[in-house]
Amino acid sequence: MQTMKRFWNEHPVLSNWAILAIGMVIILYFSARHVGFLPGQWAALIGATVVLAGLCAWIISWE
Repeated sequence: MQTMKRFWNEHPVLSNWAILAIGMVIILYFSARHVGFLPGQWAALIGATVVLAGLCAWIISWE
């Protein structure tokens, strides 16, 4: 637990990115699981979602 706290304090934007990306990918999966995407399409959607989460974390850090 101390390692996670230290990482959060030392790298707040990266931590926010990771947490936001995980949450957004979970939401993506539950929203589109019955659509019938191919594995390549899933990979593209997950990649775009992770990039979007990174942009959101970067914008949040502007304060």
